[in-house]
Amino acid sequence: MQNQNVKIVYAGQLIDAVSDQVQTNVSVIVENGRIREVRNGKATLPGAEIIDLSESTVMPGFIDCHTHTTFQLDKGRALTDLYLTRNAALAIEATNYVRRTLLAGFTTVRDVGSANFIDVSIRDAINAGRIPGPRMYVAAHILTITGGHGDFSCGFRDHLIEEPGICNGVINSPGDGVRAVRYMIKYGADHIKLAATGGVLSLNDSQAGEQLTIGEMKAVVETAHMLERKVAAHAHGNEGIKNALRAGVDSIEHGTYLDDETIELFNETGAYLVPTISAGKWVEANAKDYPPSIAEKAAGLGTLIQEAFARAYRQKVKIAFGTDAGVYPHGNNAGEFQYMVEAGMAPMDAIMAATRNAADLLGVSTIGTIQPGRFADLVAIEGDPLADIKLLRNISFVMKGGQIYKRDGVMNVEPYK
Repeated sequence: MQNQNVKIVYAGQLIDAVSDQVQTNVSVIVENGRIREVRNGKATLPGAEIIDLSESTVMPGFIDCHTHTTFQLDKGRALTDLYLTRNAALAIEATNYVRRTLLAGFTTVRDVGSANFIDVSIRDAINAGRIPGPRMYVAAHILTITGGHGDFSCGFRDHLIEEPGICNGVINSPGDGVRAVRYMIKYGADHIKLAATGGVLSLNDSQAGEQLTIGEMKAVVETAHMLERKVAAHAHGNEGIKNALRAGVDSIEHGTYLDDETIELFNETGAYLVPTISAGKWVEANAKDYPPSIAEKAAGLGTLIQEAFARAYRQKVKIAFGTDAGVYPHGNNAGEFQYMVEAGMAPMDAIMAATRNAADLLGVSTIGTIQPGRFADLVAIEGDPLADIKLLRNISFVMKGGQIYKRDGVMNVEPYK
């Protein structure tokens, strides 16, 4: 049986993300976890396993560029509450969150903030085959100012918790920024996340207000880039977005109050916008469940983010798919597709944002498209997502690295190490 390690996926329709053209009646030949060949028609090879998806649309595994896989803020839970949960409990919960994410068709995620390097451990466990989950690219601690978005000690009595420093991502000078970047990378960070402005779910800051200075952000970006790491900037307020772009960040997360001048800066710098409409819609719908200072910021947030995204898309800003999963329940990531299309994005562009564009933002050339040499990350649905984008909420087939995790809508149980 000369092809016993080979799988052949018959695709009725194929969106390969290499081009924006839909192919029909295609075979994807998988060997040792990689795509060996994409061939027209139904290929046959002696000994190969046949996976018949001839009634389905096959696509690259999706990539969510903004997740928090180590927590879920249920029922108005605030970021401060993470201090009240043991690290072991957060890690155990995370194993469930990453499994849900994978089964939803997201074979890769960028995690943009986790305490105590839990994200590093979850990533390593997935890579070692000990738990099922997507490929993870992680940031460890968010870099923030004292009292800023990402300083989880806010809201507690002084001296109850040791004042956080660079080891917890809290920086107050360019020098601190350099040291914090090096520290996060030392302990496993794949990229760096900084908070250029306040946040919605943090208790003591304004959502739009600037936090890190442009000098501090430049120090972070220059150090990260020197060490071959990209930088994502949490930013709602327009001045903070502009300063982050001028500092050289690779992506802006949220972008709630961007204007035309900011859009010009996006296009000049080539930075990506990662919209996270899903999280905005979630906190807007559940504003009453949050403490008053958060509820005020949450009101109308989803609408604002969706409108900002629509304006950026119309003016050709590069878009990468991201949802802020963890702010809302994990596993519902595909709802972002619907919000993007509702805002005027073409369905094919939305799929490209979650495949080819997202891989480009990550700087990873082995995922995001279906072509020879790439990892065999494939997802499928029954029906045509270009006609009804909501179908992407119901992924029926998931393959990651040639291993099948979901078939006919049911989890495919595999032994783990």
